[in-house]
Amino acid sequence: MASEETIPLVIEFQGGLEMLFSDQRKHTLSVPTKDDKGKPVTVGWLVNHLCEEVMKDSRKDMFVLDDHVRPGILVLINDADWELEGEASYALQPNDNILFVSTLHGG
Repeated sequence: MASEETIPLVIEFQGGLEMLFSDQRKHTLSVPTKDDKGKPVTVGWLVNHLCEEVMKDSRKDMFVLDDHVRPGILVLINDADWELEGEASYALQPNDNILFVSTLHGG
């Protein structure tokens, strides 16, 4: 019954963020259904998981600031702005597609 214990997700990075994740734009992950406290995992939990387990680059501050996604990074949950879904408190669902896009550009 592994399907009840993990949630399959597709995580994508664009706008330069992929360089923080081994230059890979698309990641297919399976994450636990519950966090350490027994609560359903959320996008906020996922961001921390990405920083701790998936990101190989040491520049975590380019992705998070004060344990939140940096301003200037657009987050889409199944093609909808995460602000419409509850932002970091959104409980992850099987086969969710989470897209992180940097809107910050040098010039």
